[in-house]
Amino acid sequence: MPAIVGSITVFIITVFNSSVKIGTGLTASSEQAQQMHAHIRKLLTNTYSSEVANDISILYGGSVKAANAAELFAQHDIDGALVGGASLIAKEFAAIINCL
Repeated sequence: MPAIVGSITVFIITVFNSSVKIGTGLTASSEQAQQMHAHIRKLLTNTYSSEVANDISILYGGSVKAANAAELFAQHDIDGALVGGASLIAKEFAAIINCL
């Protein structure tokens, strides 16, 4: 969570990882991921402000691959992703980066 000190805001990246999916190679649908990211952003808005909530990057932590990256990144509240095994394959990782 961000710490607001005077006019200085310290930003911390918030990550959502669908815990049911960890280690399975499966990913939430882009709609499911968007719903959770929107919920997280709403919590940040209610706790701090919409300005702070919009300044915080919320990253998807499920299984991200070149095949699903564009659809995930097209969602309004998904600002990026933590990429696991796919980051070890240069072509796969480059394709994911190109989706941003």
